[in-house]
Amino acid sequence: MAWDTTDTLGKGDVVSNESLANLLKEERRFAPPADLAANANVTAEAYEQAKADRLGFWAEQARRLTWAKEPTETLDWSNPPFAKWFKDGELNVAYNCVDRHVEAGHGDRVAIHFEGEPGDSRAITYAELKDEVSKAANALLELGVQAGDRVAVYMPMIPETAVAMLACARIGAAHSVVFGGFSADALATRIQDADAKVVITSDGGYRRGKPSALKPAVDEVIGKVDNVEHVLVVRRTGQEVAFTEGRDVWWHEIVERQSAEHTPTAFNAEHPLFILYTSGTTGKPKGILHTSGGYLTQAAYTHHAVFDLKPETDVYWCTADVGWVTGHSYIVYGPLANGATQVMYEGTPDTPHQGRFWEIVQKYGVTILYTAPTAIRTFMKWGDDIPAKFDLSSLRVLGSVGEPINPEAWIWYRKHIGADTTPIVDTWWQTETGAMMISPLPGVTATKPGSAQTPLPGISATVVDDEANEVPNGGGGYLVLTEPWPSMLRTIWGDDQRFLDTYWSRFEGKYFAGDGAKKDDDGDIWLLGRVDDVMLVSGHNISTTEVESALVSHPSVAEAAVVGAADETTGQAIVAFVILRGTANAEDDNLVTELRNHVGATLGPIAKPKRILPVAELPKTRSGKIMRRLLRDVAENRQLGDVTTLTDSTVMDLIQAKLPAAPSED
Repeated sequence: MAWDTTDTLGKGDVVSNESLANLLKEERRFAPPADLAANANVTAEAYEQAKADRLGFWAEQARRLTWAKEPTETLDWSNPPFAKWFKDGELNVAYNCVDRHVEAGHGDRVAIHFEGEPGDSRAITYAELKDEVSKAANALLELGVQAGDRVAVYMPMIPETAVAMLACARIGAAHSVVFGGFSADALATRIQDADAKVVITSDGGYRRGKPSALKPAVDEVIGKVDNVEHVLVVRRTGQEVAFTEGRDVWWHEIVERQSAEHTPTAFNAEHPLFILYTSGTTGKPKGILHTSGGYLTQAAYTHHAVFDLKPETDVYWCTADVGWVTGHSYIVYGPLANGATQVMYEGTPDTPHQGRFWEIVQKYGVTILYTAPTAIRTFMKWGDDIPAKFDLSSLRVLGSVGEPINPEAWIWYRKHIGADTTPIVDTWWQTETGAMMISPLPGVTATKPGSAQTPLPGISATVVDDEANEVPNGGGGYLVLTEPWPSMLRTIWGDDQRFLDTYWSRFEGKYFAGDGAKKDDDGDIWLLGRVDDVMLVSGHNISTTEVESALVSHPSVAEAAVVGAADETTGQAIVAFVILRGTANAEDDNLVTELRNHVGATLGPIAKPKRILPVAELPKTRSGKIMRRLLRDVAENRQLGDVTTLTDSTVMDLIQAKLPAAPSED
C-alpha cells in the first residue's frame, strides 16, 4: 500500500511511456546507516534462509509466539486457495499481546502512551493493559458473548478500542471494527453481514477541536438490524446520548466492576480473529476474514523486521486509525505481540496547530514513525519551517503506508523529518494480505525513492503479463503472489465463491492483488495503482459503485459515473460525472454542494467527491457500458484514448470543455 504515484490503470489501460521512463530514471540510492545495519534485527541472511526453506522460515517465526500447543504442521495447502497455517497449534492472541510480557517481568513497561486531541494523556503499562483486557473480557462474557460470536467495534482512536479488540480475541469472539468516519448505512451493512451480537461504541471522539458523535449512528442502525443484543458505550466526550435501558450498557459501569482475573482460553490457530470490510467493485463491501496463528505470526515478525524494533528502547508510533487494517496489524497486534511501547493519538495533525505530529514526536521521543503519503504531502504543503521548530532527532526509522508515495514526497520525508539520514521503509500490503509483503529492510536495503522494492523474506511476489508469464526487468504487468503466506485472508466472510472469483480467477494458482506493477532494471517492484474500479483516496479503498449508488439515490440525479483522478495530496481524488433529472438545474452550484454532502451523509466524509460535473450524457459503448477510462483521461487532463467504441464521441468533447470550470472542493 505504498507505491510511486503514476496513472491508475484501468482494465486494458496502458501506462504512458513517459510514466515508465520517469520511474526508470530514479537513480538515487540511500544505504542503511552503519550503526543500524550493524545491529539490525534482520540481516540479508533472512532472504537466503527463506529461499532455501520457506516453510521452515515461517515455522521459525511462529516460534516467536507463545503457543499453548506447539504446531507440528506449518502449512496445509491440500485445498488451495484455502490455506491452513499451523493448523494443529493452539494459542491465545491476547495472551501473546499482553500477559506474556507481564509474566516475563515487563509489566511496568508502558504499552500505550495515549495522547487525546484536547491534550489529555495517559500512560498504560502492560500490567494495567492486562487488567483492563481481562475486565473487558469478563464484561463481554456477562453480556452473553461466546467464542465464535461476532462483535462490532465503532470507536474513536482511544485505548478502549484496542482493549475491546483484545478482549474479543481473549474469549474467541471475532471483532469487526468499523471506521468511526463511516455513516450509519455503512455501519448497518457491516453489522448485518457479520451478524454481530454486540456493538461496542463511544458517545464520541474529538476531531478538529470538537466532539464528534458516534452513538447516534449506532442508535439509527439498531432499528435496521435485528441481531444486536447489547450496545456497550464508552464515555469519552461527555456528550448527551440516547440510552435504551436493557440494551445499552455503559463501559465504565460494567467493565470497572469486573474481576481483573481472567484465564485466557487457547484456540486453534485457524480460529477466526477478525473480519474487516473493504470496498468491492460490485459495491457490496467484502468481509475479509483473518484467523489467529498465521496472522499473528506474520504481523509480529514484519513489525519486528521492517521497523527493526527494539522493545526495550524504542517508542513506536503508527498514525493510522484502528478502523483500517494498518491499525489492526501495526497498532494493536504486531506491536503489542512484540512488547512495544507505542503512541496512540486521537486527533488530526492540524489540531490545535499544524505542528501537532512533531510536537508528539518530541514529547514522547518517538523513534519509529509509520504514516501515510497523504499526510506527508500535506506537511510538505504546510511548509518546511513547521517540523524545523521541533526536536525530531529521536527518529531512527520512518515508514510509509497506504498508497503511492512519489519520490519528491519520499525525499522531503527523509530530509525534513529524518535529518537526511533516517531510512524509509516504503511498505506495500493490503487488508487481504494481513501484513506487510513488499518493503525494504532498514538495516539491509539501499532504499530507492518511490519503490517498495523487494518481497520480504518468506514472501513470493512477482509481476506477470496477461498470460501469467513473469515479465523481465524493465517490463510491466500485474502484481501477483505466487505462494501462500501466513497472514493471508482465509475467505470473504460467508462467500467462498466471491473469494475465489475476486482473487484467484484471473491467474490460475496465483493471488492477484488488483494492482498494476512494473519491475525496473534492478528488478525492484514499482506499484502502478489499482486495475479495478476501486479508488484509493488518502489510503482508503472506496468503490466507484458505492459512490455512484449514493449519487443516484439523490432525487436530482438520474445517472452517475465516478472515477479516481491523481491528486497531489490524497493520492487519488473522487471525480463524479452526473446526469441530472429533468427538473434539476445543472448551473446551480448549490446543487453540487448538496450532492457532495449527500454522498458524505450516505457513505461517510471520506467518500465525498472533490469535483462533480453535471453532464448531458455519459460516454458509453454500444453495449451500454460507461467508458470510465475516458472520464479518467479528462479528469487527469490527459489526451483522450481510443473513442471509436463510443456510441457518440462528441459527448467527450462537451465534457472536456466543461470540466475545467467545474467547482472543486479543496
